Amino acid sequence: MATELEDTREPIVDDQEGPKASPFTPSELLRLDEALTMSSRETGLRFTLYIGDLPTDTRAGAEELHARSGGDPAESVLIAIAPDQRVLEIVTGSAAARRLPDRACALAVLTMTGRFGSGDLVGGIVNGLRQLSDQAGHPAANRPRH
Repeated sequence: MATELEDTREPIVDDQEGPKASPFTPSELLRLDEALTMSSRETGLRFTLYIGDLPTDTRAGAEELHARSGGDPAESVLIAIAPDQRVLEIVTGSAAARRLPDRACALAVLTMTGRFGSGDLVGGIVNGLRQLSDQAGHPAANRPRH
């Protein structure tokens, strides 16, 4: 029996300097949206993506973004990418962290940065999301058995 999960993703937009032109083509944005949607549907976790500058303490900045990304932070995963700073942070909520241990996140980071190094930002993100989804698995497979 298949159930459809409600799509609760919301973009994190930091519009302090006014609207900017997207660095992505419409097809790249569609590809990113599909990857985020599929990751969320397949796992029951809420995946969000932030691309932009982070504060000097990049980890604290990413954790703040995660906290204000909406939805239940415990069931959320944020991928924060600061290309100009050459930084990638993955923040997992408490429930998500049980399904995505640090080792799995580190492997996804390696996958993504390898693609980024060859100039493929979108492909790196999509492959990283796929890898995280595979690791997290389907929510029904993660329920405790009684």
